[in-house]
Amino acid sequence: MEKETMNIQWYPGHMTKTRRMMEENLKLVDAVCEVLDARIPISSRNPDIDAICGNKPRMVILNRIDMADPAALRQWTQYFESKGLAVLQTDCKSRRGINGFVPAVRRLLAEKIRRYEEKGQSGRPLKLMIVGIPNVGKSTFINQIAGRKGAKAENRPGVTRGKQWVTVNPQLLLLDTPGILWPRFDDPETGMRLAYTGAVKDDILDVLTLSCHLMELLTLRYPEAIRARYQIEIPEEIDGYALLQAAGRRRGFLVSGGEIDDERMARVLLEEYRSCKLGKFTLEMPDMLEEAE
Repeated sequence: MEKETMNIQWYPGHMTKTRRMMEENLKLVDAVCEVLDARIPISSRNPDIDAICGNKPRMVILNRIDMADPAALRQWTQYFESKGLAVLQTDCKSRRGINGFVPAVRRLLAEKIRRYEEKGQSGRPLKLMIVGIPNVGKSTFINQIAGRKGAKAENRPGVTRGKQWVTVNPQLLLLDTPGILWPRFDDPETGMRLAYTGAVKDDILDVLTLSCHLMELLTLRYPEAIRARYQIEIPEEIDGYALLQAAGRRRGFLVSGGEIDDERMARVLLEEYRSCKLGKFTLEMPDMLEEAE
């Protein structure tokens, strides 16, 4: 089977409106907190975020660390810190890292807190804008920080419709924003990595094509995991479809005539990757950014 490239389109009108919202409301906040998927820190970033935020103090939340490669996670933390960003690692399902958020914010804004105190404004609330692309775990993060199942929003003057203020405590307010993503993917690999993690729904994609690309990527980065899970040999020349077929044969996914049910194997691969049955993997590394620069 010849591998295909998938083009994933998004809704530019919505994205333009959301970006305008962010730019208009930046003046209301002290810092910007960006939630990323720790498995794909490049693909789960909006490429315009640096330009949008300007000189505002910044924090990166590397979320879903329970599913990411710990060694890669350390490298990404060092990378973002080297760029002057504060970093917090979280797993919202288990609340790992959540209690570190408020102290991290106070460290990030220590200078502003000091200035408030000098003006006799000790206890003045800090305000953070929380941003992130769709399906990156932003809403769950906010709900966990706010300590409730569904973060209650309150209307405040000067906030564009679609924004929500969430009170964490009397000294900390979060400004939620709709998930934003760029209108289209210039690099098809970006779209596929989002699809691997489930950020893009499977029903709008060719699952077989997606799984062939994922099998090839995982075999290149984590060959021992693929070999151990599917009990297949890894040839020198890696072909995702051939490996998927080999895994399907080992699983006994056969249809009439002895043909391999590759669609079934494709869905199994995606499910086992997303559920971490294959292991904890990170699909992007900081050196990929350096190569692009």
